[in-house]
Amino acid sequence: MAENGKKDRFMVQAAILAVAGFLSRIIGLLYAVPLYQIIGEEGNGYYATAYDIYFMILLISTYSIPTAISKVISQRLAVDEYKNANKLFKCSLIYVLIVGSFTALITFVLAPSLVVDQSVLCLRVMAPTIFFSGLLSVFRGYMQAHNTMVPTAVSQIIEQIMNAVVSVAAAYIFTMPFRGGVDESKIATHGAAGSALGTFAGVIAGLVFILFVYMRRRSDIISKVKNDKNPHEESYRDLFKVIFLMVTPVILSTFIYNVSTTFDMKIYWSAIAHKNISVRDASKIYGIYSRQFLVLINLPIAIASAVSSALIPGISGAFSKGDLEDVHSRLNKSVKTTMLIMIPSALGLAVLADPIMQLLFSGTDERAGYALVGGCISVVFYALSTVTNGVLQAIGKVSDPVINAAIALVIHLVFVIIGLNLVPAPYCLAILVIGSVVYSLFMVILNSHSVKKHLGYKMDKDLVVYRPLIASGVMAAVAYALYKIVYHVCIIKMPQRTAIANGAALLVSIIVAMLVYALLILRIGGYTEEDLLDMPKGTLLVKIAKKLKFLK
Repeated sequence: MAENGKKDRFMVQAAILAVAGFLSRIIGLLYAVPLYQIIGEEGNGYYATAYDIYFMILLISTYSIPTAISKVISQRLAVDEYKNANKLFKCSLIYVLIVGSFTALITFVLAPSLVVDQSVLCLRVMAPTIFFSGLLSVFRGYMQAHNTMVPTAVSQIIEQIMNAVVSVAAAYIFTMPFRGGVDESKIATHGAAGSALGTFAGVIAGLVFILFVYMRRRSDIISKVKNDKNPHEESYRDLFKVIFLMVTPVILSTFIYNVSTTFDMKIYWSAIAHKNISVRDASKIYGIYSRQFLVLINLPIAIASAVSSALIPGISGAFSKGDLEDVHSRLNKSVKTTMLIMIPSALGLAVLADPIMQLLFSGTDERAGYALVGGCISVVFYALSTVTNGVLQAIGKVSDPVINAAIALVIHLVFVIIGLNLVPAPYCLAILVIGSVVYSLFMVILNSHSVKKHLGYKMDKDLVVYRPLIASGVMAAVAYALYKIVYHVCIIKMPQRTAIANGAALLVSIIVAMLVYALLILRIGGYTEEDLLDMPKGTLLVKIAKKLKFLK
């Protein structure tokens, strides 16, 4: 380890964020089920259309602030420059106040020009969220710079819980006046707007919590600032320049990296206008892609995002001090941990795709299951590209992710434009899914090349790919066979209760599959005792693993 006799807290911080991110995605997945029943696939399509534009604008304005702020502030904290770190924090607040208010206003005014008519109300409800998201992002980045991920983690969970409660309640209330009427599209339109209100409420709840945490720690922060005797004090002008030079490429990188879905939406609606299909049916197809396929794909990727966020302050601090040994140690752990989780997640989604879709979105089109099977590999590609993105930003190579993402995006767009315009309407979903795989594949190839060039890092394919793949293959086979057996038994006992049989079979197969994978990955050396000790409650995990004979 980089520090002698001292436990590296990076994995603990990554695990905290990973658990929070995963729980947030689970909550998001759970509330998507009743929401789907209220607003339907059509409403999901309208919401997804508005959300894609909202997210694109958020990417341009404030989404990347935590990454940028945690990097530039952690560099100063690493050398005890508390005054400069605090001044950077103030500059960041001013930045988001200006940018956030401007973009929120523009979004509200230009909504009719940005989305289809049925999504305008939804986008306008979301617009104020952009401003408050900026403030929340600054405080999260400031806390992460101090190598504490707990405030960010808890605020994410609070945000998602409030989002879930308000989304479902508001969607139901907004649609009540139109139930039983002739025009069902009004239910979809107003239900989507109600769901958007949940996004706003969630951000406000997260902001209130993190402000409370900051105020509790403020006296300690101010004390360190007052006691800072460092003679090198940077001017506000220089610090604004630092923020601009750091935030701009990070925003560009994050924007290009994430904006593919928004472009897909625009290209999709443009192409679909020339096909023999109604707006309602077209919205259902896009709803399956954006609100079902992508929601499930992004569930495991939340862990990679957490690893990336936890990675940046530590690598940035170590790199600024010239500690390359620590940089390599953190990079190895992050890539290994990410792949050990993503590979089984992808295979698990593939073999249980249709049962999962039917459990969560009862009665959905069978194409949703096919989409998950065809696109599950993008889980691995997106996760690894997310981690490598974070590494490149942490070592100051902020232009590389921008260039790499731009190249991958161009390849992706060429494929999607040609595909969506050539194929009949029923096959447009397949083009969107394959396009997602193409984009994530080129991102990981280009980013990996950049990391190798700058840090001399070469992935240990045996440890990081082959061993997890072997264990995951066995796990997937067990999960599929067990699901079929349990489902068949349940159907014999309860012939009319297919939903209960499906849920029971899924629960049993997933639990057993996780145990099988844990046993195999430890047995073949994918995870060592030292790896477990680096995790939260590592000593307890080692004891359990040894008691179950998972570790020798």
